[in-house]
Amino acid sequence: MPPLCPACRTAVGAHDRLCPACWSRLRFIERPFCPVLGVPFSADLGEAIVSAEALADPPPFRRARSAVLFDETARLLVHQLKYRDQPGAAGIVAALTLRAARELADRADLVVPVPLHRFRLWQRRFNQSAEISARLAAGLGLEHAPMALMRTRRTRQQVGLNARERAANMRGAFCVRERFRPLVAGRQVLLVDDVYTSGATIKAATKALLRARAESVDVVTFARAGIDPLG
Repeated sequence: MPPLCPACRTAVGAHDRLCPACWSRLRFIERPFCPVLGVPFSADLGEAIVSAEALADPPPFRRARSAVLFDETARLLVHQLKYRDQPGAAGIVAALTLRAARELADRADLVVPVPLHRFRLWQRRFNQSAEISARLAAGLGLEHAPMALMRTRRTRQQVGLNARERAANMRGAFCVRERFRPLVAGRQVLLVDDVYTSGATIKAATKALLRARAESVDVVTFARAGIDPLG
């Protein structure tokens, strides 16, 4: 097959490349941003200033970073990866996510993806977060544990749920498999997912890792949804 842009499917010069139009439309998350949640600020408020969300509801993880805002181009990339049987899009998504992950790599020694429930994995045939995390672990030179976390129950789709419903839907949905507990205990974990929306999934997965005695958890995702630069 000739190389195509993984977002819009127009012809490009090489595989795993975005076309110039899609690349120019991506909105990269750059400093200044909240040091805890990675939420971008519209002006530099100082390194010690955290977002109102982080103050009002401190997350269980240490830091979260995302590569881009979840705009139309980022949405197309994620949908090609997740729903349109295009796992090849993982290459460009992982390459962009690696840029955000490098800031967290100095305090990480184990990479873990957010898992799918086994029924959804059977339907989709691959876990998009594991496709990304495998490439991040290789790029950062860190150990990869794609099977460490498990979904203990089949949750509802998060699309269409409000923040409270999302949190209730994900409560207790993850655990660390018994045989992986010694691997997780005492480790600094880099948790990987494709999109950070309300944070309900990420927080539930983080709590499962901390219950298994992980020393700390940092989070990296390709995209961050539902935000505009904050003043």
